Amino acid sequence: MVDFLAENNLCGQAILRIVSRGNANIAELLRLSEFIPAVFRLKDKSDQQKYGDIICDFSYFKGPEYYESKLEAKPELQDLDEEFRENNIEILTRFYLAFESVHKYVVDLIRYLDDLNEGVYIQQTLETVLLNEDGKQLLCEALYLYGVMLLVIDQKMEGEVRERMLVSYYRYSAARSSADSNLDDICKLLRSTGYSSHPGAKRPPNYPESYFQRVPISPTFISMVIGRLRSDDIYNQVSAYPLPEHRSTALATQAAMLCVCLYFTPSILHTQQAKMREIVDKYFPDNWVISIYMGITVNLVEAWEPYKAAKTALNYTLETANIREQAGRYAASVESLRSQVQQLLKEGFLREEIVLDNIPKLLNCLRDCNVAIRWLMLHTAESAYDPNNKRLRQIKDQVINDSKYNPKILFQLLLDTAQFEFILKEMFKQMLAEKQLKWESYKKEGSERMMELAEVFSGVKPLTRVEKNENLQAWFREISKQIESLNYEDSTAAGRKTVQLIQALVEVQEFHQLESNLQVCQFLADTRKFLHQMIRTINIKEEVLITMQIVGDLSYAWQIIDSFTSIMQESIRANPTMVTKLRATFLKVSQTGLFIYVTLDHNFLKLRFIQLSIDVWFVRIGQYLKSWNLRVAKLTHAISVFTEGILMMKTTLVGIIKVDPKQLLEDGIRKELVKRVAYALHKGLIFNPKAKPSELMPKLKEMAATMDGFYRSFEYIQDYVSIYGLKIWQEEVSRIINYNVEQECNSFLRTKIQDWQSVYQSTHIPIPKYPSVDESATFIGRLCREILRITDPKTTCYFDQLNTWYDMRTHQEVTNNRLFSEIQDTLGTFGLNGLDRLLCFMIVKELQNFLTVLQKNILKDKAVVDVFKALLSAVNPVKGIVANASKVYANAAAKTQKIWPAYLEAIMKVGQMQILRQQIANELNYSCKFDSKHLAAALDNLNKSLLSDIEAHYQDPSLPYPKEDNTLLYEITAYLEAAGIHNPLNKIYITTKRLPYFPIVNFLFLIAQLPKLQYNKSQGMTCRKATDPVDWAPLVLGLLTLLKQFHSRYTEHFLALIGQFIRSIMEQCTSQKIPDMPSDVVGALMFLEDYVRYTKLTFKHF
Repeated sequence: MVDFLAENNLCGQAILRIVSRGNANIAELLRLSEFIPAVFRLKDKSDQQKYGDIICDFSYFKGPEYYESKLEAKPELQDLDEEFRENNIEILTRFYLAFESVHKYVVDLIRYLDDLNEGVYIQQTLETVLLNEDGKQLLCEALYLYGVMLLVIDQKMEGEVRERMLVSYYRYSAARSSADSNLDDICKLLRSTGYSSHPGAKRPPNYPESYFQRVPISPTFISMVIGRLRSDDIYNQVSAYPLPEHRSTALATQAAMLCVCLYFTPSILHTQQAKMREIVDKYFPDNWVISIYMGITVNLVEAWEPYKAAKTALNYTLETANIREQAGRYAASVESLRSQVQQLLKEGFLREEIVLDNIPKLLNCLRDCNVAIRWLMLHTAESAYDPNNKRLRQIKDQVINDSKYNPKILFQLLLDTAQFEFILKEMFKQMLAEKQLKWESYKKEGSERMMELAEVFSGVKPLTRVEKNENLQAWFREISKQIESLNYEDSTAAGRKTVQLIQALVEVQEFHQLESNLQVCQFLADTRKFLHQMIRTINIKEEVLITMQIVGDLSYAWQIIDSFTSIMQESIRANPTMVTKLRATFLKVSQTGLFIYVTLDHNFLKLRFIQLSIDVWFVRIGQYLKSWNLRVAKLTHAISVFTEGILMMKTTLVGIIKVDPKQLLEDGIRKELVKRVAYALHKGLIFNPKAKPSELMPKLKEMAATMDGFYRSFEYIQDYVSIYGLKIWQEEVSRIINYNVEQECNSFLRTKIQDWQSVYQSTHIPIPKYPSVDESATFIGRLCREILRITDPKTTCYFDQLNTWYDMRTHQEVTNNRLFSEIQDTLGTFGLNGLDRLLCFMIVKELQNFLTVLQKNILKDKAVVDVFKALLSAVNPVKGIVANASKVYANAAAKTQKIWPAYLEAIMKVGQMQILRQQIANELNYSCKFDSKHLAAALDNLNKSLLSDIEAHYQDPSLPYPKEDNTLLYEITAYLEAAGIHNPLNKIYITTKRLPYFPIVNFLFLIAQLPKLQYNKSQGMTCRKATDPVDWAPLVLGLLTLLKQFHSRYTEHFLALIGQFIRSIMEQCTSQKIPDMPSDVVGALMFLEDYVRYTKLTFKHF
């Protein structure tokens, strides 16, 4: 008959694919459960107020038109809804596909069962598949995995959250219009059950059986699966646990499957007392806490509370006397096993001959240890007992008291058992690998000894007092041939024959009185020894390794093991050499049950536990980073010991992931560095906006000293921990700053970058997020807004020649370009570059808001537009002279004065940020030339070459030019900006459309501001009154930046209007014989001069 799982057996392959998908589905659900967007929980009042109208549960389906009409009635809600869709559609799609895969799984399982019943698979029926060992396992797993999927979804993703995500996906996705969409069926399957995983939450009635029956599955199939699980040992585990008291552990995997499958037929749990008593007697006579899948624990006392038959049957197990007996048994077991395992682990004790002679005893010891660890871990786990349930509390207290439970002792036993298991496995693997070689070697040695003895008795070979004996000579030759004829492949016959040969050698020594000759006796003893070794070697079976693998399974503790992290850390702190046992423990954690497919996700969870376990070492390194005094030598020694301990561990495979101890060490150091630097930056850069003078410079100096301390400490310890310390420093500090800049910029983005999408965030070395202390999300935002506050154009005046800001009222210096050098010292190039990027986003936001105000308020005001029209007709043609210029310009300015305050504020904000960007670029360029002159020169030359080539291309299109898919220009821009080789004033921040009257609006705005300013020979243009503040440099740069966003003809028209203004006023002054040049004309000329200087234009434009 064809093997059930053979590739050409369609029946076996179909169910195998279904079960494989089931495990993959669970892995995906567990992975996604950690990425549920917090907004769907609607826990915060702010979230409820903001998103309450756009996030709905299944009540939406009762009247979708009502909800949609509410959105359509409010444009701001529509905008928020669209933004929410853009930010969440990707993760919603991922969740939906996971939910759909669960529904598809059960539909495919039902179709497979129908195909079996209809005879689609020739010669295969449900009964014949269940008779096959593999088929029986896979069918049982198929039903069980579906139940686990449903339980995982309900435990990890609350019903209301599921409903909100499904409704949001329905609203945002085109899938609802698809003909083959099964969204309705998925919603019916996964609608809220009312279950909550929070402690103390009330269990919904008929839960989970009503949930399990939402998609009907053949009752015959369920009944037959439960029948097999009740009666058979479907995984043949009992052979690995021969002792009767270990039977419940041997059948633990099957018991978990049975518990889940029973929810599909709740009548057994409710009324069938005999069946439940049979199940409890077989599977739960001494245990009531089980692991149903990868460490998800269930306490049957709570789970079976609503079911009369199940509860009654379990009560026998939960009798006080039985609990006391079981707990006492394991307490005594732990005591004896600890000393036994420690004795076995003594250096040199586990030798090859001892192992080969005591395989059953050693396996029994392993079984006892693992059974004791399993029972105590499960029955004392916090997660298995609801603290609000009085009965559960009493049972737990009794278990802890009667078992004399001490988590440290249990964990030590786990470490010792894992080490013992690891050594034994490695020895067996080596012995198996060398088995044939050694057997042949022993055979050869034995045969040669017999031949030598034959020669001795031939009388040819001299040996003291040995007479010639032809019979013995022939006999020993025959024995030699017999030994030589032993066949390794036929181990049974070879073993039997070897025993006979040993007996023959004993008899020949007795019957022929050979005891008197010590040398002959020695030869005979050596040969018997070799034959004994051959028997031992031939008995080395792979089954022993398989048994150890089964017995050593720790998948039940997948989640419980996390509770021992603090104990592990404390143990390492007290005794660093304990690290040698860690590798064995991690390997033990990496094992899985027979039916559980190892997935990448599960292995990453294990890796996370490993990293958590040895974080304590990196906390020590973190403590060192803060210290630079008498403790240096002591801490350096401690770090060296820790490092040596980690590097003692060999590279280990955890499931399918390779764990390199050196990489683990480096990741741990990175993690501690990130945690401490991120915290220092968060705490050190919090400013009081009311402080006078500003706290900015003192805090930057203090922060620079802190960062320098970290840097020098890292530089010092890098050789002691065998890492590239400064490389790690650069990478991690840049990652922290870039991540914080990214998070700060999110407030300006419609489609936000989530943590799981960020290239800077990492699950292994996470950058911590701290709650906001003001309007800024991160320290980089607080720093930027503090700089903007102290250089506010309303309160300060910027002098370009001095690169300094002065207070408008007191005329005291507020800050200067030294500020940016201090930021460079504190945050490095990454910090300045990040600050520059954030200012770019702020400028974009300001320009967008400004244009919105211009279009919606100014250009919609009929009276204002009429003024623009009148002025436009009065100044045409631009090359001419305006008649009665003073009156025309003054009237236009007076009629529009109400619109200019908001206009001025926006222009000056943009100008202020452009000044800051210029200062940042100067500082970056200076430090780049100073610290890396070759890089600066290379970038500058490359930039000039590219610009030259691009100009040449536009003059002659046949010349080469970077294609659209060429990323050279994009990549070189990032380098140029980081090196400060760019001009912020030439940057296009936003895309714009044609605007009517735009040049005349800006011209009129400028001449409206000129009366507020005065010219000073030593200081240039300054504000006349501190009560009506206008700062010249931000004004010029703001207007320049605004005009740069539009077509150049707007700028030309604007400059022509200013030129006309100067000519017209001067013509009027000449005709009226006014000797002095009007101050407004001086201001306009100064504007043109500064405009030319900033833009590097020539006067031909005027």
